[in-house]
Amino acid sequence: MFVLLTNLTAIALYLLAWSYLLRSLKRASTPQRWVYVSLTGLAVAAHGAGCYRLINTPDGLALQLFAMMSLVFCCVNLIVLFSSLRKPVHNLFLLLFPLATLAIGASLAFTGNANLVSLTLGLASHVLLSITAYSVFIVATFQALFLALQNYRLKHKRTLGQVKLLPPLQTMEALLFEMLWAGQILLTASIISGIAFVDDLFAQHLAHKTVFTIAAWIIYSVLLWGRHKLGWRGYTAIRWTLVGFAMLMLAYFGSKLVLDYIL
Repeated sequence: MFVLLTNLTAIALYLLAWSYLLRSLKRASTPQRWVYVSLTGLAVAAHGAGCYRLINTPDGLALQLFAMMSLVFCCVNLIVLFSSLRKPVHNLFLLLFPLATLAIGASLAFTGNANLVSLTLGLASHVLLSITAYSVFIVATFQALFLALQNYRLKHKRTLGQVKLLPPLQTMEALLFEMLWAGQILLTASIISGIAFVDDLFAQHLAHKTVFTIAAWIIYSVLLWGRHKLGWRGYTAIRWTLVGFAMLMLAYFGSKLVLDYIL
């Protein structure tokens, strides 16, 4: 009952905050920070409590696909919430809140074949680093999507309306690469911890996850090198960000989908 109540409370608060931000966007007005910060803070708190009780069972950790997806979106919203206190990234919530509610609903509706596991301290640190890295890259990907929208509207001279509420293009790009650097550092730490604490990274159920994760790391490394040495920006940066994100999602959620619902 507690799991259902906290998750439904999180859904209600997310939808309330989303409605407020959407109304502000349609009116081309700046939303009051204290309103969306308060609603989001309460929503994330309820979401986190729901995820904890859903995943942490008396018999072990239920690392099921949709439960982990819900946890990732909880981390994503928390990261954006703290970032919005000092940077103009609150518009990301317009995409994140609906997806978070869908993830919560799916975690309640589908349980799959949740294998209960007991994590050592080393493995727990690896899982925590991985989830945090995925969360930061999700934020970076949504930032890239907003950047693509802004580029498109400017290119087609459609600068009126809601695009005025977005930060300047240079600020958007700077924020994107700050997030990419943070995500890459966390992903590197995740890979290193995996090498240190996972017995066999190329075991049957981990081989494709390891390959896709390393591929994502290489893609993000090339993108950051291109930005530093060649000045990559605009659509080039956006494409590389989206490709890296696709590899990362195949690495984790693809493997969880296969293990939980196919094998």
